[in-house]
Amino acid sequence: MTLRLHDTASRSTRDFVPLTPGHVGIYLCGPTVQSPPHIGHLRSAVNYDVLRRWLTRSGYTVTFVQNVTDIDDKILNKSAGTDTAWWALAYENERAFAAAYATLGCLPPTISPRATGHVPEMIELMKLLIDRSYAYAAEGDVYFDVLSYAAYGALSGQRLDHMQGDGADDHCKRDARDFALWKGRKPDEPETASWPTPWGPGRPGWHLECSAMAGRYLGEAFDIHGGGLDLVFPHHENEIAQSKAAGFGFANYWVHHALLNLGPEKMSKSLGNVIDLAQVTQLVRPVEVRYYLATPHYRSTIDYSEESLLEAAQGYRRIENFVQRAVERVGAGERSLSAAFTAALDDDLGTPAGIASVHEAVRVGNSALADGDDAAATQALAEVRGGLEVFGLDPLDREVNGAADDLRGVVDSLVGVALEQRQAARARKDYGAADSIRDQLKDAGIVVEDTPAGPRWTL
Repeated sequence: MTLRLHDTASRSTRDFVPLTPGHVGIYLCGPTVQSPPHIGHLRSAVNYDVLRRWLTRSGYTVTFVQNVTDIDDKILNKSAGTDTAWWALAYENERAFAAAYATLGCLPPTISPRATGHVPEMIELMKLLIDRSYAYAAEGDVYFDVLSYAAYGALSGQRLDHMQGDGADDHCKRDARDFALWKGRKPDEPETASWPTPWGPGRPGWHLECSAMAGRYLGEAFDIHGGGLDLVFPHHENEIAQSKAAGFGFANYWVHHALLNLGPEKMSKSLGNVIDLAQVTQLVRPVEVRYYLATPHYRSTIDYSEESLLEAAQGYRRIENFVQRAVERVGAGERSLSAAFTAALDDDLGTPAGIASVHEAVRVGNSALADGDDAAATQALAEVRGGLEVFGLDPLDREVNGAADDLRGVVDSLVGVALEQRQAARARKDYGAADSIRDQLKDAGIVVEDTPAGPRWTL
């Protein structure tokens, strides 16, 4: 079975065929860095990280471009009236996003281009659109002429006669529905937020940035453009219009993930109903947050609650517990993929069925351990670790445990000393002392389990 992906543009699930055999180019709309990330942003990062891992596991070389919008109305508004320059605020939040992605085990992008670093490409694209009569300059701004592009609305299914303008600077536009490619500098904006162009100083519009950066690193045509469903209109609709009007093939597949809701509405900085990574990691570990975000289907809405987060954490711990027990018994071994897991992921990245196959392998593996069937336990462990690798959740991988690995050996030695003292106390029948050592370890976050092979500990 070949990989099939749901394509928003065709409203169908299509066989995935890359433009260049063996290579996949992906452009993911990254963050606008006016504030630190919330877990809705992190869902996007985790979903496309799993897609990237699956493409790599399937034998493709992947070029993964995730941009940073570091100049925007929201960034300028946030910095206004403060002692922080807009560019310093943007960079601080960009670092916060990168740290959160790393905490959840997301592989770094092949490149993470900033909008402010690609103004020359944007100017060239605007020149081309103006020359082809798809864009026009007006009082220092540059606008895309929506009526000039007959296919406008095809991605979102919106009808042009049902659309309204955004109300911004309508006096400069030929039509209220036209959108800004370039925004002329306003008197109250800092000079540092402005670049010279043939049409006057100013800054880029949001939609123009992505077309210019995608073209710079992936070429005029590439395989997959990703982002949230909330970006389909107007952002992605506008990207398609300006890129196709310029004569570019642009994205061959449009892959959109559903949103993460808090109550009846999507989690959104503009709505003020956000929960950040620091809040959820007070309840569960980062790897368990990743499990929570990665295992629902990417096109299914996640309704966030502490209960569902804790339930997901328990599910991951059951898998982790089997891996630890199996490795103690048969060693880490190799990783492999079951037919059920492969079929699930090839079917539009079917992560729910994929993780179900991992849990089934855990069930088989636990039975094998209980029966002393090392061969069956080894096979089950290989399938569990193979599936977890694709999810970015293998507890034996350094990227999952992060900096904790640096201290694992030290902690293991120290806990080993305490367990030796506990064993000595039990040997002399001083059970009070043995229980006291176990309780002290528990207070420190270390759980001791007595097994036929001797005591084992987990955090």
